[in-house]
Amino acid sequence: MISASHNPIEWNALKFVGSTGLFLDAAEGTAMRALVGQPFARATWERLGVVEADDEAPARHIEAVLALPVIDTARIRARKLRVALDCCRGAGAVIMPALLERLGCHVTVINLEPDGRFPRPPEPVAENLGELEELVSRVGADVGFAVDPDVDRLAIVGNDGKAIGEDYTLALAARVVLSQRPGTVVTNLSTSRIVDDVAARAGSRVIRAPVGEVNVAIRMRDERAVVGGEGNGGVILPELHLGRDAPLAAALVLQLLSEGEESLSQIVSGYPRYAIVKDKLDRPPVALDAVYDALRSSFSDAQVDTQDGLRLSWPDSWVHIRPSGTEPIVRVIAEAPSIDAARALVARSRQPLDALAG
Repeated sequence: MISASHNPIEWNALKFVGSTGLFLDAAEGTAMRALVGQPFARATWERLGVVEADDEAPARHIEAVLALPVIDTARIRARKLRVALDCCRGAGAVIMPALLERLGCHVTVINLEPDGRFPRPPEPVAENLGELEELVSRVGADVGFAVDPDVDRLAIVGNDGKAIGEDYTLALAARVVLSQRPGTVVTNLSTSRIVDDVAARAGSRVIRAPVGEVNVAIRMRDERAVVGGEGNGGVILPELHLGRDAPLAAALVLQLLSEGEESLSQIVSGYPRYAIVKDKLDRPPVALDAVYDALRSSFSDAQVDTQDGLRLSWPDSWVHIRPSGTEPIVRVIAEAPSIDAARALVARSRQPLDALAG
């Protein structure tokens, strides 16, 4: 796959998918890089192979989404929902409008040209969705959808014209799935506990995996989870495939809106609200074990998870400290009922890291 995903265009690169249909995990990635680093025979120009175009792939995927038992196409169509859509001039432009039209939505689209010339920072986080927020308010949409350029993440703007935060995408999708088939939900260690709240109301449990789509997908497969994903707007439904899927996420949100008379803003207001603070700093040139030990001592009342760095949690808050897998930095992410409490958790968790940095 050639993509920079949600990153700026200069990061365009190759993403590798294995024969299982999953992205390569850490061990497979290491083996692949070792293989590429070895001398190997090169093909001459006439043996380079062929390129095969598959113009029907979007249509087949739409049919697969609409055929899911959890999606009541007729019910959604009957609601004639108004949807505002921002495709960020990425791959979503070739599938999202067609899906929404099949679901009977009245769609108003911006940034539809799939030429990769991103009109805004491409990551679909709240601070990048001002144009979509304005569009939702202007056309009176029931919901606004924004996708990242490779259309595996979905961010949502409520009918009040405010982005609700990408963590809610998985939470709302899980609510729909769990209402029809209770079971396990899998997400990563840095995802909002709003997913736990939704699962608890359905009598289900949440299992957390290390950060990274493939880690979540493998854990979902092993646990036979009914739904999962990441708090960045990525939703995974095993009966479709074990990968994040924005068209699927959009269909599930529309299913939720079709099941009652509450607006999206009213649905969201029925759940607790949390504040997430994300920080980062240069990675110290030493092992982080001493940092983790200091934090475990400092937060002696916390529940501890060491699958991926260190995650410390309490009934209404958590902090996750982990080295990035793609940059020479350490990420510190905290969630709490208020922004001040989340910032305090980040500040306190940074202290041993700042001490190492001098």
